[in-house]
Amino acid sequence: MEELCGVGAAAPLRGDVEEPKQGSVLFLGGNEVKSSAVVKYSSAPPQAAFARLQEKTDLKLPPANWLRESAKLGPAGTTILGNNKKSKPFSSFGMAYDFIDSVGNDVDVVSDSENIKKLLKIPYSKSHVSMAVHRIGRTLLLDELDIQELFMRSSQTGDWTWLKEFYQRLIDQKWQRKKKSKEHWYQKAILSKFLYYSINGDGAAQPVPSTSKQHQEGPVSGESDEAGRASWPAPFEMPSSLSEDPGASNQGGVPLEPSYIVGHVASAPKEQNLTTLFNDGENSQGLKNDFVRNILWTFEDIHMLVGSNMPIFGGGRYPAVSLRLRDNNKPINVLTGIDYWLDNLICNVPELVMCFHVNGIVQKYEMIKTEDIPNLENSNFSTKVIKDIAQNILSFLKSNCTKEGHTYWLFKASGSDIVKLYDLTTLCEETEDKYQNPFTMPVAILLYKVACNMMLKKNQNKKHYGTIRTLLLNCLKLLDNGRHPQIIASANYMLSELFQLDEPKKEDSTDFPINGNSDESYSEEEEEMPDSDENGSYSNSSDPPDDNKAVAIIKSVGELSVPEKYKSVHRIRPSCAFPVCHGTEERCRLVLSYVLEGLKSLDSSVKKEGDLPAADPSTPIPLKYEDESTSGGPECLEKQMALFLDKMGSFQKGKHSSQSGMIPGSWQYKMKLQLILKSSKAYYVLSDAAMILQKYGRALRYIKLALQCHDTYCCLCANMLPEVLVFLCQCLTLCGDIQLMLAQNANNRAAYLEEYNYQTKEDQEILHSLHRESRCQVFAWATDLSTDLECQLSISCKCYEAAYEILLFSNLKNQNPEQHIQVLKRMGNIRNEIGVFYMNQAAAVQTERVGNKNVSTTEQQLWKKSFSCFEEGIQNFESIDDATNAALLLCNTGRLMRICAQAHCATESDFKREFSPEEALYYNKAIDYYLKALRSLGKRDVHPAVWDSVNWELSTTYFTMATLQQDYAPLSRKAQEQIEKEVSEAMMKSLKYCDVDTVSARQPLCQYRAATIHHRLASMYHSCLRNQVGDEHLRKQHRVLADLHYSKAVRLFQLLKDAPCEFLRVQLERVAFAEFQMASQNSSAGKLKTLFGALDIMVKTKGAFQLIRKELVAESEQISQDKSSAENMSPNDSSTGLNREEVLKLLSIFESRMSFLLLQSIKLLTSTKKKIGGINEEEVVLKTNKQVYSLLLRATANKSMTLLERIEVILNLLEQLTQTSEAGNGGIQ
Repeated sequence: MEELCGVGAAAPLRGDVEEPKQGSVLFLGGNEVKSSAVVKYSSAPPQAAFARLQEKTDLKLPPANWLRESAKLGPAGTTILGNNKKSKPFSSFGMAYDFIDSVGNDVDVVSDSENIKKLLKIPYSKSHVSMAVHRIGRTLLLDELDIQELFMRSSQTGDWTWLKEFYQRLIDQKWQRKKKSKEHWYQKAILSKFLYYSINGDGAAQPVPSTSKQHQEGPVSGESDEAGRASWPAPFEMPSSLSEDPGASNQGGVPLEPSYIVGHVASAPKEQNLTTLFNDGENSQGLKNDFVRNILWTFEDIHMLVGSNMPIFGGGRYPAVSLRLRDNNKPINVLTGIDYWLDNLICNVPELVMCFHVNGIVQKYEMIKTEDIPNLENSNFSTKVIKDIAQNILSFLKSNCTKEGHTYWLFKASGSDIVKLYDLTTLCEETEDKYQNPFTMPVAILLYKVACNMMLKKNQNKKHYGTIRTLLLNCLKLLDNGRHPQIIASANYMLSELFQLDEPKKEDSTDFPINGNSDESYSEEEEEMPDSDENGSYSNSSDPPDDNKAVAIIKSVGELSVPEKYKSVHRIRPSCAFPVCHGTEERCRLVLSYVLEGLKSLDSSVKKEGDLPAADPSTPIPLKYEDESTSGGPECLEKQMALFLDKMGSFQKGKHSSQSGMIPGSWQYKMKLQLILKSSKAYYVLSDAAMILQKYGRALRYIKLALQCHDTYCCLCANMLPEVLVFLCQCLTLCGDIQLMLAQNANNRAAYLEEYNYQTKEDQEILHSLHRESRCQVFAWATDLSTDLECQLSISCKCYEAAYEILLFSNLKNQNPEQHIQVLKRMGNIRNEIGVFYMNQAAAVQTERVGNKNVSTTEQQLWKKSFSCFEEGIQNFESIDDATNAALLLCNTGRLMRICAQAHCATESDFKREFSPEEALYYNKAIDYYLKALRSLGKRDVHPAVWDSVNWELSTTYFTMATLQQDYAPLSRKAQEQIEKEVSEAMMKSLKYCDVDTVSARQPLCQYRAATIHHRLASMYHSCLRNQVGDEHLRKQHRVLADLHYSKAVRLFQLLKDAPCEFLRVQLERVAFAEFQMASQNSSAGKLKTLFGALDIMVKTKGAFQLIRKELVAESEQISQDKSSAENMSPNDSSTGLNREEVLKLLSIFESRMSFLLLQSIKLLTSTKKKIGGINEEEVVLKTNKQVYSLLLRATANKSMTLLERIEVILNLLEQLTQTSEAGNGGIQ
């Protein structure tokens, strides 16, 4: 980027945004003023030195090159005579379109340099000022509003009559067109000839054909009039591209490229080619930026984008000079001095060359430095005052031109000191159609373009969301749906894009300031506020009655010279901030409201073709509801899925068309695709949010709408983009999740059905727009609310399968690994659910089967279905290396095998029943699956809970199999020894997988299981010992094993505080085992030893009896309470209390065995005493035993004793035996 002193160098293309360089600070006449200028664009050729004319050159004679197009002069040479750029009313818009980045944000003013100069000269000049002012963000656009030309047009066309009447009523009652004097045209002509001489180079006048003279004298004024008339557009008509004819829509309009469609309106403003909205009428609208150069001028703290056509020449001591022609007889006045000074400042030209003439005859040249211009004789002015004027005018305009989209009129009558500001938009709306204001459309387009440009950077500048929204809402206020459907649809789409559906809301963060305090946040509906300035300079309250239409008034132009007389009081309202959405639903609903407005606008611009019935938004579209009687179940689903996938495949061929008659490639077609996709995403997010809230009926309704939107998108779109297919997978996956949750919460079905059938008016209207393009039935199979559990599970599974198929056939699997894994995980999960469903059904059928010993075909079918589901689910989990879930499914398959085994158990009476080979087969299969599950996990650390669960199930299977073999021994097929061996092996394996040491919730269960296994093994070896004859070695082995397992069983039962009966039973079996051993003993000492060992076992049951007593006491206390309390507690008693029958049975056995042992001990001790003589210890034992035996006999004889009393007696007797056992031990030894 070069500063303007290097004008001739290659300048950047228009539209390039460059950072301005700081210009130098100029010290002018003791007054300091800061000014810098940066060329943003220049079409001027490399500058050439000007030709210094010879003295006495007659400027009245035209040079040979006069009025020929000249690159050196640019438009300056010809426009001096004709229509100067300053009279074009839309010049600022042309610049704004080209430098859209600067508008609304960085730049305070965009205008022609002539308008800037006119404003800054207001306090010095008596001439009238008439300008149109528009606000876009913090930027003001200034354009000359030539009242004379405007009213000339009004007289001819009848337009603008309301403004003409208003002007005549309030400002100038006797308005008439003022013609410019001959002197004016004479001065113009010689200036033009002077410039052409200066570039001609030979300095001599050359004769020209006579036609030139005619051109000079006559047509000049006519040309000007014609040009003046042409510069004003008619009130904006609808361009042909936006006509109702769909055929025309293909040529004009906003060509929404794929990058724009798929992204977030993501293409540069130039690429969007938005100016084509004006088509060929653009130039006549005056919307072209045809300045020779556009300059970013910073004057003090004011940033301005200025257009200038001033010719700049090289030569002299400086690389750039401006060239001026002056009449020597007329001194330079202040206005001319300010003009020259500002022109040079704006273009950063350091020197001025002045040529003096008398009556057109060149006299002399003079060079003046730019900083010396304010000090010229007769044209002294203070640069500081000019700075104050600039700041005051900007503050005045910013404070009062507050409404975006409104056209304000800054007017000062000729010779008047009062400056008034009117809101023409409000005046126009009071009288006529707002489209009578020709500024309406260019302003709307500019608002739209600025918003587009900010959208490009929206990801970096989320704080601008409120600003973008305000721009678009103000743009929409200016537009008429019938005339501008395209911009309305596009603006609504952009509004919907501001709300991020796929992110957590960030309204509370600093990205969304609720109260902005910078000038770039502004209210869409600003009301004028009383001036807070203490002077009240433009307070409306003191206006004279005839000025009550003015927004604000400067009562005297002299006020503008007072430093900081006007301060900007434009306050920022909270309403301009981005709206805070309280929750996802509100955000999505806002998005859908914008989408609906866009669709309405778009649909209205498409001619209805064929017999498409007009949809009535008040009539709800029925949401199909099928019960299980009408839906064809899983088989019907298969067909629908096949049709759906077939259709998905056909999307690749691109044979799709719109039912409404939209032409593929037209703006309507492209925009509708985007709006539909946006609505689909909004409904998806709503569905997901409802799912989290467990509102499954609502979630299904929303996902149905999302898929209907997607169906329409698919009908219209020839080539499905990968992102869209991935989104479809997400929709189907969510639909599968919802159907699964509905299946798992069947008890709330009525509430879900009510939620599902509810419809808002907005949803109905969006559906009507969708039905213009398609029937929206492709996904009906996935979104119907069924009442059948199996059907819901099948639909869920099909949804996941469809999502998986899409990922497969579109080759998106590798690009979206996360999505792929999620779908496979869900497929594995739903297949597990369905497998469990069929397995439970099979178990139910098995339970109901009475009398018929054969397995039914129904059961076998259910097993097959269940097994098939588990197998597929295992494959799904294994394909994504999910060992934990694969293990769980293998575990469930093991459970299925156990159910199969249970189904094959014979139904004869328990005496005849044997453990069948089928049972053995299925139990072994179950064991295989459990072992596979353990291998899948590898080690406990992978997932301790699952590992423990599989171990427990495996232990249970071995235990069940061993128990059945033990209880229903298959003696008809196997030898007793073989059965015992198999039982022993199975029990030991069950023990292996039963973890008694790890502390967990399952630990007591494991301890009980292990104790039971040891008890059963001990009983088995005890039984073998009783029944075996012969092989002494084997008998000894069985004796040792029985003793070992009894000891282990006792130890484990002692750890458990809730199994006193089991402990008692084991101890009684040990006593019986001792009795059995004693029977085979011959010596008295040996028998006595065994007897005392048995009595010792009896004594050790004291803990169990204490537990039983504790529970009986608690029970009796409950019974003694009042009836209501007893009723409340009784269910708990039965569940956790003792089995009294069992206790009574065991107590009777205990009393009889204790009685027998005591009697035998008394007999043996008495006989040994007679033989050997008295031994003190034995006497004590004998005495105690006799006493205990006596008490026991009395207690058993008393039939009236309660259970609790009998327990108390036993405990008392055991206590006596305990006390003497140590004393007796010596004698026994």
